[in-house]
Amino acid sequence: MPVNASPEYAKAEKEYLEAKTPESQIAALEIMLKVAPKHKSSENLLANLRTRKKRLEGDLEKRKKAGKSKQLGLKKGDMQAVIIGKTNSGKSSLLNILTNATPKINNNRFSTRDPQIGILEYNGTQIQIVENPAIDGENFDKGMVHTADTLIILINDINEIKEIESLLPSNLAKKIICFNKIDLLDEVQKRKIAATLQSKKYNFVLISTIKEIPENGIDELKEKIFNSFKVLRIFTKEPGKEKSNRAMIMKPNSTVKEAAEKILKGFSQRIKETRIWGPSSKFGGQVVGLNHQLKDLDIIEFKTK
Repeated sequence: MPVNASPEYAKAEKEYLEAKTPESQIAALEIMLKVAPKHKSSENLLANLRTRKKRLEGDLEKRKKAGKSKQLGLKKGDMQAVIIGKTNSGKSSLLNILTNATPKINNNRFSTRDPQIGILEYNGTQIQIVENPAIDGENFDKGMVHTADTLIILINDINEIKEIESLLPSNLAKKIICFNKIDLLDEVQKRKIAATLQSKKYNFVLISTIKEIPENGIDELKEKIFNSFKVLRIFTKEPGKEKSNRAMIMKPNSTVKEAAEKILKGFSQRIKETRIWGPSSKFGGQVVGLNHQLKDLDIIEFKTK
């Protein structure tokens, strides 16, 4: 550490030495260059810092061109929401509180290198929630954004919205703005943030990922995630038994035949009779044909040949 170095320099130097990724090393070096003493005796130090930063940036560029960054292959679920945010925005903590996933949570920058997956159980459905690596890092998966049904844009500051949107590839996904860390705000600050987001017509929710915080917004977020999908929840039952607890997810305007084929390819050809309970039936247990159009929360009972 140079003579007369500020506490900010000492902190950045410590972050550099403890950094686990090239991105976090570069970020620390940028701070060191900014706050380092600027005089004759510090010229060699500044030159050394610039050389280290340039070398790290060069190594990152080579890795990108060689296509060596790891991406986790995953099969997209019937309903998929992807968490998008900058480094240290709380993405891993949000995945943990929403789902059964237990990602590693730490304060190091760019600590998530591969997409992390969890399942949100909600209203008889399973929603696939994926944490995308930081959008301001090299491991961000743009392809996942293209195929996602819903994007959860996690922010700690309203100004981050435009910055993140400018980095996103074009997509048709619905977006939920998720303002994190409201446990650090007072009621006046929360009201101002909510008013600003509402005035800009964002679909938003204010949250904290601390489970013990009352009204942490997580239940509201779960509801918004579920409502972002335009799907049918179809339950099946065997004759003489109760309906299944888990819904089968179908697209709007799906038919009985399409539901049968989703259960098993060719299954519709084995069906002798279909009975329906729910919104699309005229009465409980109505016998319908394969072309009968289903509605949300219908219950289907198949009898096979």
